[in-house]
Amino acid sequence: MADRLDFLTGNVVQVARRLLGCMVVRELDGKRLIGKIVETEAYHQSDAASHSYNGRTPRTEVMFGPAGFWYVYFTYGMHYCMNVVTGQEGEGSAVLIRAIEPISGLEYMREHRRGVEGVNVTNGPAKTCQALAVDKQYSGHAVTKAPLRLIAGPAQPDDGIVATTRIGITKDTHRLWRFYCKDNPFVSRP
Repeated sequence: MADRLDFLTGNVVQVARRLLGCMVVRELDGKRLIGKIVETEAYHQSDAASHSYNGRTPRTEVMFGPAGFWYVYFTYGMHYCMNVVTGQEGEGSAVLIRAIEPISGLEYMREHRRGVEGVNVTNGPAKTCQALAVDKQYSGHAVTKAPLRLIAGPAQPDDGIVATTRIGITKDTHRLWRFYCKDNPFVSRP
């Protein structure tokens, strides 16, 4: 793993904060689609809302490390969601990428979203995967390798990050493990 991504081996909550401002780069058909991460959620094996809570399964094996790989899962029978595996090997933790702000390739993201416009192109985890054409084949793919890479960005200042409870879960709902860039219009829900 590149030195600039060494932070991925840290505590999942700290990594979720640190991923804000990093870039997801998707290379597809000779094009580069780039989005800045503006919203994340942390999940850990000690957390009943995490897929890794009940231990290793074929679905969650990648969550148990090492850090620096994508964990992509299928949900609701129709959507993919992408996560970055974090922490130490043997520890089931990952950060859900909830939203990105398009930086480059917006026209192709719109095509993948079938003409959706504005912030709705990437303001949610399933929307982000659809916009970037990410599916389960990338689960277990190293975040440092094309065609789906993570590029470290500058750490966001603490006063520019909002911490709230996570969205769409029914267990461990009290944890303030959702983070987003304050006042960013691409956040799924302020």
